[in-house]
Amino acid sequence: MKAALLVLAAIAAAAPVQPDAAERSQTVALLTGGLNRSYRLHVPPGNPPRAGRPLVLLLHGHGSTAAGMERLTGFNELADREGILTAYPEGIDRSWADGRGGTPADRRRLDDVHFLGAVIDDVARRTHVDSTRVYVTGISNGGFMTTRVACEMSPKIAAAGPVAATMGESLAATCHPGRPVAMAFIDGDDDPLVPYEGGALTGGRGRVLSARGAAELWARLNTCQTAAPPKTIPPSDVAHDGTSVTLTEFVGCAEHSDVRLFRIGGGGHTWPGGQQYLPVAMVGRTSRNLNANDALWTFFNAHRRAPQSRP
Repeated sequence: MKAALLVLAAIAAAAPVQPDAAERSQTVALLTGGLNRSYRLHVPPGNPPRAGRPLVLLLHGHGSTAAGMERLTGFNELADREGILTAYPEGIDRSWADGRGGTPADRRRLDDVHFLGAVIDDVARRTHVDSTRVYVTGISNGGFMTTRVACEMSPKIAAAGPVAATMGESLAATCHPGRPVAMAFIDGDDDPLVPYEGGALTGGRGRVLSARGAAELWARLNTCQTAAPPKTIPPSDVAHDGTSVTLTEFVGCAEHSDVRLFRIGGGGHTWPGGQQYLPVAMVGRTSRNLNANDALWTFFNAHRRAPQSRP
């Protein structure tokens, strides 16, 4: 358990945000559910298109912070280039109530789904958001929270992308989204904290599905018809870091809500393309054969929420 907390603290202290990106981010206070909460908002330069800008929520891991997630991912650089709004919500006690029961936020029975919905609404009040293009991603505890958001807040979310997380067994048993949500899982098969094949997590952090099991569950929820044969991308270990990337796609899904599973062969509890924030012996490898930011945005950008759906 102590090793896991050290890992999470290191995520919080990952590489600094690029100065130009940091200067355009602001911390926004938000009173919701009787609690004073906050999130960091990054607005790209330039005028928004008439339809509004897409919005991506990025959820930190247990032990980290909103600013830590901003540093770890470096997503603001892509956001500036593509004209994306990014919001980095702040968890309570550096954690999220993702439904597994093992975090401080879960033990306090916080309604983090309500909070994240309030963040989306607050961003929309401050700037022009394309409500059909709202997405959520997160790492570790934030990744598990991402799946809960997809289960319980589907009318607001067009697509979701958990990283270094699968899905809690208890949530899987009760997940009944009101509409299909496109899902892209990014998981390392050498993750020492979240086992790729599923099972019990150390430190009483609950039981989780395997990465393949989580993807197959969402394929069923989205009534996907077929699973395409896995393909390796890129075709070889071009980064020479001992990792590989295999993509499995579930297609023919309702509302074009396809499901993807990126298996990072030899990858650890990390954000592909991001910082190797602790030694490989502690958290596993960070793959350079996949950039999670680019892979997620390519997936998100292909999906919109059906206009007739209402939050």
